[in-house]
Amino acid sequence: METKLNSGAIFKNTKTKETQPDYRGKVNVNGKDMEVSLWVKESKTGTKYFSASFQEPYVKPVSQEAINQNNAQDLIDNDLPF
Repeated sequence: METKLNSGAIFKNTKTKETQPDYRGKVNVNGKDMEVSLWVKESKTGTKYFSASFQEPYVKPVSQEAINQNNAQDLIDNDLPF
């Protein structure tokens, strides 16, 4: 999902653990994509509120094997005379 500048969307989260956020989504703030997590909390006086956490989107690490394969292919491509 692509988010527009300074906007986003938050959806109810299907939780498998009590500690997971009640809502999750993606927002764009000043051109930077972020993930947002929200928990529904209750104050000592009984007022409900959201507790929020923002983090950069998860990027799956590239394995060393994939890096080695790309480097090997680059060497082959660069050695060809055409």
